[in-house]
Order: sequence, then structure tokens, then C-alpha cells
Amino acid sequence: MEQLRKYIHALTDFSEQSWQILLPALTRIEVKKGVYLLKEGEVCHTLFYIGQGYCRSYHVKDGVEKNTAFFFENDIATNMASFGNGEPSAYSIQACEPLTAVAFDQVKLMEASKLSPEVETLGRKCVRAFAVKQEEQSNLFKLYTAQERYEYIERKYPHLLQRVSLTLLSSYLGVARETLSRIRKRRQ
Repeated sequence: MEQLRKYIHALTDFSEQSWQILLPALTRIEVKKGVYLLKEGEVCHTLFYIGQGYCRSYHVKDGVEKNTAFFFENDIATNMASFGNGEPSAYSIQACEPLTAVAFDQVKLMEASKLSPEVETLGRKCVRAFAVKQEEQSNLFKLYTAQERYEYIERKYPHLLQRVSLTLLSSYLGVARETLSRIRKRRQ
């Protein structure tokens, strides 16, 4: 929980009183590789702060998995549309390594927000950070070629290239694994 507290303090001013109000909404979880935090079609009732490990979001189209995002340490993983609107999730979130996270229960989080303006502010800032990341990922595909997307990730998120398999990465970049291998070869 200490890592989460540091994350919160990096986002906003947060008193000990607000932390005590927030605590009932938090549950530390540990899951094995391959376990789902959210399945496509379910309604998302949880925000996950990733403490250790990473997970991916993906959906299946025409029988093929399409990776849409990766969430590493100090990221918030969720389906914001499902969490906010109660709609069924359009994608799944699955642990890609053994994962330690803190789950924020939606109902208890809303109760805490009513009791503490700092908790409410934290919620808004988490949503904003999540939205910025989603917009960055969206722009990656609107503005760049496959090679430029790879170069962008290489510059900005080198840990992704070290931890994510070529198969998952190629799906995320929207290219065949062989194409990704050629791009990587040209970069060496």
C-alpha cells in the first residue's frame, strides 16, 4: 500500500484523514499469470492500481486477439466506459505476469468521495491520467506508421519492449509478427 500512497501523493495533496477514508475501498490482490481482472462482456466495477507485474487489455475480433493497451507498475488499469456508465466491457484485462495490485471498489470509492473532497479530487486526477494515456495510444495509431509506432515505444516506453512478447507487441502495433521482426532488425 505504501507504493500506492506515493502514487497518490504524486498526483494530489492527500491527508492522512483522507487516506483513512479511502482505505475501506482498497483491497490488495495477487493474481497468477493468465488470470482475468475483467472479461469482455462483464461490467467493470473496479479500478486496479498495478503495484508489480503487468497486464494487457484486448478484445477478440474474428477469432483473433487484438491487444489495445498494456498496464505496468504505477498504472491504473480499468475499462473507464464500463466503470463510469455500467456498460458491458468491450475488452478483457488479463495478467501477463504474476500481478500484485490494489483494487478500488467502485461503490466504496463513491462513498469515500462523498466524505472527502481529496478522495473526489484523486478520482478526477486518476481519470484524467487514464484519459491522457488512452489519447496517447489513440494518436499513436492515427499519426504514425508501424515503424514510427515502434520507434515511439522504443523511445518512450523501452520497458515495454523488454517485457512484452513479440506476439503480443505485434498485435498491439497492428502488424504481423514477421513485420515486427523486420522493423526490429532495421533498428539494430
